[in-house]
Amino acid sequence: MAKPRIQFICQACGNVTPRWAGKCDACGAWNTLVEEGTAGGIGSGPASLRSPRKGRAVALTSLAGEIEDAPRIASGIAELDRATGGGFVRGSALLVGGDPGIGKSTLLTQAAAALAGRGHRIVYVSGEEAVAQIRLRAQRLGVASSAVELAAETNVEDILATIGEGRRPDLVILDSIQTLWTDLADSAPGTVTQVRAAAQAMIRYAKSTGCAVVLVGHVTKEGQIAGPRVVEHMVDAVLYFEGEGGHHFRILRAVKNRFGPTDEIGVFEMGDKGLREVSNPSELFLGERHAKAPGAAVFAGIEGTRPVLVEIQALVAPSPLGTPRRAVVGWDSTRLSMILAVLEAHCGVRFATHDVYLNVAGGYRISEPAADLAVAAALVSSLTGLALPADCVYFGEISLSGAIRPVAHAQQRLKEAEKLGFAQAVLPQASEELGSGIGSGSFQAAALADVVVRIAGSLRRDSADE
Repeated sequence: MAKPRIQFICQACGNVTPRWAGKCDACGAWNTLVEEGTAGGIGSGPASLRSPRKGRAVALTSLAGEIEDAPRIASGIAELDRATGGGFVRGSALLVGGDPGIGKSTLLTQAAAALAGRGHRIVYVSGEEAVAQIRLRAQRLGVASSAVELAAETNVEDILATIGEGRRPDLVILDSIQTLWTDLADSAPGTVTQVRAAAQAMIRYAKSTGCAVVLVGHVTKEGQIAGPRVVEHMVDAVLYFEGEGGHHFRILRAVKNRFGPTDEIGVFEMGDKGLREVSNPSELFLGERHAKAPGAAVFAGIEGTRPVLVEIQALVAPSPLGTPRRAVVGWDSTRLSMILAVLEAHCGVRFATHDVYLNVAGGYRISEPAADLAVAAALVSSLTGLALPADCVYFGEISLSGAIRPVAHAQQRLKEAEKLGFAQAVLPQASEELGSGIGSGSFQAAALADVVVRIAGSLRRDSADE
């Protein structure tokens, strides 16, 4: 009998090498190569031990045809349905990731109870908790009386045999994919081989039966879902559950969705009785706002199809150091450096001897470049010590030439701001027709220097009044 060959698999990217090394040549990660046998490893499944079988013909169909079941399963939780694009798609696989303790299991328990209350068969399989622990969480959430079927199991073959009995489930929740293992792989649970093989088996079951499958994934310290990235490519949708430990709200963000829009978010508030939907997140992010503090600007942003208003806070203080500090929370630090350079080069505002601190209030994270103008206004406000108008919102992208470029969905941003009581806006000059209301009282700037002059002019007027 031939001696089984040994190979080493990177636990970060799945790259296979014949020898161990401290650093993976493919992704550059250190100490991620793990020894695994080739009997069940990547590229050498059970078929490699026997002669390959002859393929069988598969029936071909046309695009036109009737759909047997409803395409989506709506949970009734509006924020969850918004993030998924209208509900769980039958026969799809969805991956939910998030930091430990962020509320993934709480959200899925509430979703399972809501779907079970609508007459759907829901199976919740946990590989990390016992059935008694899940029942304790259900009692705390007030959903212990729902008809959710529970199981504590980690073997994929046993799970498939269990859910295959009786009526086909409408939704199967697996918490988490890193704890599952299959007989087809010889490595330990949580390795690249096991995670990939277990995900393949569950996705195959979902596609063949029409049952929706939700996989829960752990998140590494870098903020990525642990395990091979190929799992994110295999599933139909990827949702990240985000939030800060010191804040009571949570954001469910769609980063991939084959059946709906990406970059859509659902906002929840964590409480003693579980997660509560937040229908108007702008009020939540602006709830503790101090209107007369310098260095604060309200940014009108867009997340997917939803307008969101959030406060950007800046602090500019004289630095005793030769190299001033630049600290950012909730925004891109590289983009902050670019805004500071544009302010110095084209507007004559000097930050070379000052420390700069930037924070997005509420622990929210902004990714769109439309926040450039709000950041610049907050920086100038903090440097001059002048509070910006409390009823004004800002949005616009700043180019390296100092010009303010238009951004999409200007009308939606203004409509959301007007609904919350804002009366004026500072926005790019080439925006679409603004209409009446807040649009008639807006200041359309062509360059960043115009905004700086506007802020400095209000400072001079205040000095003249005194």
